[in-house]
Amino acid sequence: MAVEVIDAPGARRYEARLDGAPEVVGYAQYIRTTELIAFVHTEVSPECEGKGVGSALVRVSLDEARAAGLRVLATCPFYAGWIARHPEYGDLLYQARSKVSD
Repeated sequence: MAVEVIDAPGARRYEARLDGAPEVVGYAQYIRTTELIAFVHTEVSPECEGKGVGSALVRVSLDEARAAGLRVLATCPFYAGWIARHPEYGDLLYQARSKVSD
């Protein structure tokens, strides 16, 4: 079973399908700016849970964020947990920068 993930910018989400089937079995909604992509919600159909669909969504979307030079804000708990378990993606995380006044 192959999980295929594509960016669907018109819907502001990454979509996952199995073995080339037309049905979306999972998606990751995002908000994107020129510098940042915030992943806000991830959903996988119940019959596909535990089959790597969620992990494929995260891995593909983070690899594309890295290639585009985007920082990542993981407000979705699934994304935050996945990144915590895969520290090789930790460098993508957005960190707020504030000025310290004198």
